[in-house]
Amino acid sequence: MTITHWLLFCGVSLLMCFTPGPAVLLAISNSVDVGARRTAFSSLGSSAGIFVISALAMIGMGTILSLSANAFLVMKVAGAMYLIWLGVKRWRSKDGLFSSEEGLAPSERRERKNWQLAAQGLTVSLTNPKSILFFSALFPQFIVPGAPLLTQYLLLTTTFAICALISHAFYVALISVIKGHVVARAKLFNRIVGGTFIALGLSLLKTRHKLS
Repeated sequence: MTITHWLLFCGVSLLMCFTPGPAVLLAISNSVDVGARRTAFSSLGSSAGIFVISALAMIGMGTILSLSANAFLVMKVAGAMYLIWLGVKRWRSKDGLFSSEEGLAPSERRERKNWQLAAQGLTVSLTNPKSILFFSALFPQFIVPGAPLLTQYLLLTTTFAICALISHAFYVALISVIKGHVVARAKLFNRIVGGTFIALGLSLLKTRHKLS
């Protein structure tokens, strides 16, 4: 793979990662709940999910999902229900968003472990069948015939995962900068984030079993 080829993939990856989706929204939500530093755990979990999804795409899972209505339906419903559950939970949240000292909600700090944050990020990644179909469509465009497949898988997936982490860091930093406005409008913020999660879940339910 040439540098030009790789830079083109970087551009596509950054564009996709900076487009707000479930993983970005989760990072924003968690940055408010547990602070920017601990949000890294959910983002790392999401990145781990990217490696799993990429591997599934490389072994042909994307083809299976695009051809099998039942397989796609199971993953679609599971992913949609999880996103809707996250949305309802955020919508109904009445906790304060930040404490004056540390920028964290004390109740959330006590209740959520780092491994739970990582598992949450991983779950969001793994329950989105559109991600598998996306990788199935994207990766073949950048695979060099004849070159070692494993090496290309690791390079492309690592690149995409790093782009995802960069986008998460950007949105978390943005929330940190405007946190004063977020605090003043805590209920509105919860409704916007919760409603967006629910909308993403409902849009996933409307996804047809074949994506081109």
